[in-house]
Amino acid sequence: MQTVPLKQTQVQVRVNEFVRSVYNWMAIGLSITGLVAYYVAHSAFTLNLILRNPYLPLFAIIIWFFLGMFINARMHKLQPTTATVLYVIYASLMGFALSTIFLAYTAASIASTFFICAAAFIACSIFGWATKRDLTSFGGFLFMGLIGIIIASVVNIFVASHAVSAIISYIGVFVFLGLTAYHTQHLKTMALAQPDGLDAGIMRKGAILGALSLYVTFINLFLFLLRIFGGARE
Repeated sequence: MQTVPLKQTQVQVRVNEFVRSVYNWMAIGLSITGLVAYYVAHSAFTLNLILRNPYLPLFAIIIWFFLGMFINARMHKLQPTTATVLYVIYASLMGFALSTIFLAYTAASIASTFFICAAAFIACSIFGWATKRDLTSFGGFLFMGLIGIIIASVVNIFVASHAVSAIISYIGVFVFLGLTAYHTQHLKTMALAQPDGLDAGIMRKGAILGALSLYVTFINLFLFLLRIFGGARE
């Protein structure tokens, strides 16, 4: 009579440990990104380097993008230590690229936007975890919206319309809030599907992979919110 409740408890413990590990790795990634961005923006050497070579942040973004694709595609073949190092490099590259926001926005608006982003992210994560509704089809709709945002952003580089930029920002916030709930529910499904007795290294790689999707979602949500709420430097 006690076997089923005991098994359910063991599953819940395993799920909680996995999810906690995912959010810990996400927090580590965001911390690395924030520290690198702050250091680069406040270091005379790196700041002068960026000012002399304005395409460096773009180059970092391109490497960051392809590194993320590599990690996602090869995670199952990577050693846990290698996956951890690549994740740290990934977060550091984004920090280097994001250092330019300290040149465009005030520190106060960056901090306030971060807290707004964190609160919205947590709320959507809770919804994604608690809801009984299957968000799979909703996720497909959101990914279509993401493709639309990318296309519209590329077009707006040539059009340079402030109105279009504002519309893209608001739609971007909606899309990434939705993706936060979607990824959280997917994370819960991943955790429930894991068998008992998995190797610690495999668990760490799974946690890093889950953290990667949440990290990217958080960063993009933050950037779109910053475009809406950020106070420009005079």
